[in-house]
Amino acid sequence: MGNPRPLPAELGRRFSVQDALRAGASSGRLRRSDLETPFRGVRSTTVAADLSALDPFERQAAARRIRARRYVPRLRDDQFLSHESAVALYGGPLPLVIDRTGPVDGMELPVHVATLGRGTLVRANGVAAHRANPLNTRIANRDGIRLASTATAWAQLGAWSVLDLVALGDFFCRVWRSGPGRRDVGRRPLATVDELRAAISAGRRTGIARLREAVELIREDSWSPRESMIRFHLIAAGLPEPSLNHDVYDSNGRFLGCVDLAYPEQKIAIEYQSVLHHSRYAADVERIAALRAAGWVVIEITSDLFARPDVMIDRVRRALRA
Repeated sequence: MGNPRPLPAELGRRFSVQDALRAGASSGRLRRSDLETPFRGVRSTTVAADLSALDPFERQAAARRIRARRYVPRLRDDQFLSHESAVALYGGPLPLVIDRTGPVDGMELPVHVATLGRGTLVRANGVAAHRANPLNTRIANRDGIRLASTATAWAQLGAWSVLDLVALGDFFCRVWRSGPGRRDVGRRPLATVDELRAAISAGRRTGIARLREAVELIREDSWSPRESMIRFHLIAAGLPEPSLNHDVYDSNGRFLGCVDLAYPEQKIAIEYQSVLHHSRYAADVERIAALRAAGWVVIEITSDLFARPDVMIDRVRRALRA
């Protein structure tokens, strides 16, 4: 068998069988091995994404995005991507799904599809079907894909922990303020805290108590889920709430750096240290040295320390008491 015929250009990388047939593709062409069938009635070109370099959270989220996009050709006019699938497409932080062997392959996780109103729910392998109330649901369009608005998606996830809800809320509500070296200054946030509150109050929600608790803990200047989670742990332990992404200057007005979390009056900085490229690591070493030379106590939170919140909290508490 020779090389398969090119597909009609208007089909793109993901398409329904019906659209392909209408565009002139034959049923035999749609059975060729260069096409995948991620869902019944859908075909996609077999371009394998290399996700191996990503950390487990990013790898699982990236796979969920791929899988959600592959479902799009099946969406009816009264349907949209919701819950975790919507969050994945917005690029928001998702809790890592694990089983006894470790992180689950994101391609094996369900795509969340909601039907607005009384229409027929989806019945398909690999799909988690939901019914959405038009009175408390807002639908957005992102890159041509119908999905829950950020506020609606957040409010759909009341089954999550308060910690994860806060991290997602921080991501959606980040205000891109000005400051030395900051990018995307003035960029519009994906949501506001008031919009999240409105989504909670618009109707019945799963986990309403968790949603109400979480929305009061969301802040607008967190730059990463780890920063959000460190702040959450410190507050939950009864420690004062730290400032976020605090700009530090020396006595001569020279900018020393922006620290992840800070207690400015006590000159305590808390820095989360992710896996860094060598050049960034070198810059961070110099920045932290300058902060310490200026009299700041710098607490560095590694991934190992982050996984032991009691130890992390104790380290910050002792610094505050010193």
